[in-house]
Order: sequence, then structure tokens, then C-alpha cells
Amino acid sequence: MALKNIVGIDHAVVVVRDLDGAAENWKRLGFTVSPRGTHSAKMGTGNYTIMLGDDYVELLGVLDDTGHNAPSRAFLARTGGGIERVAFTTLDAAAGAEEIRARGYPPLGPTDFERPVNLPGGKNSAARFRTFEWPIDEAPGGLRLFACQHKTRDTVWIPELQKHANTAGRIARLIIVSPEPGKDAEHLAHMIDVEVQAQPDGSSLVPSGSYRADFALLTRDLLGRRYPRVSLAGLPERGGAGLVLVVDDLAAARRAAGAAAVSNGAAVVVPPAAGNGVLLVFVSG
Repeated sequence: MALKNIVGIDHAVVVVRDLDGAAENWKRLGFTVSPRGTHSAKMGTGNYTIMLGDDYVELLGVLDDTGHNAPSRAFLARTGGGIERVAFTTLDAAAGAEEIRARGYPPLGPTDFERPVNLPGGKNSAARFRTFEWPIDEAPGGLRLFACQHKTRDTVWIPELQKHANTAGRIARLIIVSPEPGKDAEHLAHMIDVEVQAQPDGSSLVPSGSYRADFALLTRDLLGRRYPRVSLAGLPERGGAGLVLVVDDLAAARRAAGAAAVSNGAAVVVPPAAGNGVLLVFVSG
């Protein structure tokens, strides 16, 4: 992609009301979940992460009301929870912020913060980050965008946390539902300086960069036709809706998800009601 300091999707942020309850729920779906982390006081949030190969899913909860987490609190009040935003990997947050400023998007940040990490073997360390955000009112398909520079990758991508009973290895697509998917796809593509790939069924793909996950934008009705046996109750008409995850063993993913799993052709699907507002689609690599 033309933005030199943006690599592609880094992680999806799933905002939840009950942080500990959400972590237990994702464990039941076959994911290895990190120990709970608490961010710097100015952030007012805590998290659990589901670490994959080069990307991950973050379960985020509001612990204390701060100015920084006001958008997340508003999202919770409006939707009850789900995919609120997505992070891109940035190699240099300061340079990346200036790149989007040059494209007409005044950045929020960069902001530095950290959270304590308990490493295998009993050692204590910290995960340190520098992030910047695109303007909050620039949310294509209702999804907020930001970028994350990992200062300490070895305290985030811990091998023991990357092994999952459901064999998930990476995010292939992040699904956004929209009444106007083409329009929102063009908006998103402009923000990250890529081209939209229009699909024959009326959906749109927007590559996030490098070999990372694509964004798939489509109407809620079209999503329902793709997964006709899966209830979409709880999904918005416009917003982040789901994750397509590549697994090494689809049968293992089906077993791990248990009663929540619905077989849908060559995919195993967990409905949003069982995924904290997130449609989870497991596919073979």
C-alpha cells in the first residue's frame, strides 16, 4: 500500500460489557486467552488477547471512565458490544500519523501506554505501545480505525499463547455490514490509500496491506444468504460484524466450539450471540 508506515491489520478490538465473562466465553470456543491486562490509567481499560500468527483479537473492557475511552463507552451503550475498531500495524507511529495528516486526516496521538505482562516462568515485564487514531468521525462502515506500534513484540506474541484448541492461526477477513457497502468500501480504501475490489455478488473487498487480512463489506441481507443456517441476531445494520479465521484443522475447530458451532458448507460458524457480538467463521487454510 502507498502508506509507508502501515503494514496491514494488526488486531480487531471487541468491546465487551463483562470482560472476565467474555474471556471465559472465548475459552469455551477453543481459544487460548492471555492473562488479564490493565492498561495505563489514562486509558481506563483492561483486556484479554487471543494471539494468532501475526495478528490477534483483543477483548476490551472499560474499567474506569476516562476521556480516552468515551467512544468505547458510547459504542457499548449503542450496541451492547462487538467489533468496535480495528488496528493496523505501524512501524513508526509518529511517521504514520504524519502520513495520514498529509492525506487530510488529522490524527489523534501518537499516544504511549503500556500494560503489565506475566511471562512464562514467572517473570514480570510490560507490553509497550504507541498508537494513533484516524479522526473519530471518519469511521467507514461504522468501524473506527487506528494504528499500533509494538515496542515490545516479545511480550505480546508469546508462543504458549498462540496455540489454540480450535487450531486458529490467522485472521483472513474482517466482515463489515453496511446498507451501502460500496460507498463505505470507497471511504475505507481512501483512508488507507488502496483500491476497492468489487465482487460479483455486490460485496466489496478492501485489502489491508501486505499479506494481512482483507476487509469484506456487504449488506446484512447478503451476509445472511452466505450463512443461511446461522442466526445473525445481535449484529448491527452497519458496523463491524465478524471475523473469518483460518484454522489448521476444521474438525478440531468444530469440536472446540461445541454446541455453539453451526456447520455451513466448508465453514464452521459461531453466531454472534455466542461470540460476544462477533460472527466467527472458521475455514481451512
